Amino acid sequence: MGTEYEHDVVAWAHEQAALLRAGKFSALDIEHIAEEIEDVGKSEQRELANRMAVLLSHLLKWQFQPERQGASWEATIHTQRNSIERRIRKTPSLKASLSDADWWADAWDDAVEAASKETGSSYVQFPETCPWPPEQVLDQGFFPTAR
Repeated sequence: MGTEYEHDVVAWAHEQAALLRAGKFSALDIEHIAEEIEDVGKSEQRELANRMAVLLSHLLKWQFQPERQGASWEATIHTQRNSIERRIRKTPSLKASLSDADWWADAWDDAVEAASKETGSSYVQFPETCPWPPEQVLDQGFFPTAR
């Protein structure tokens, strides 16, 4: 054993797990283990934010390009809602993100950027902040009306 964290994180992780299971606590790379544990939480938050941004961008496209509404967009909207609900059910602490204004602002900015690129529309066409509360965004029956 003895793989450097910076050299091969996968081999390092297997070695650290083996050391834990063997009770060889003094041999553990505590600082990097703590870093990796924190990263797991950040990864879950990023996954939720990415899914929310995809959902929001499709809701924007649905609202601002009603002539292009179709089964594909509707399926994406339902899929993202289901994935978000499942992720929150499996990791309940993620629900706090839905009440975090900074988290929403980031997800909204990503959604507007994606919708702008995908529609060829200017950023200024879209609302500056999300016009829908989280409950509405996640409501399977909600589809915004055309502008």
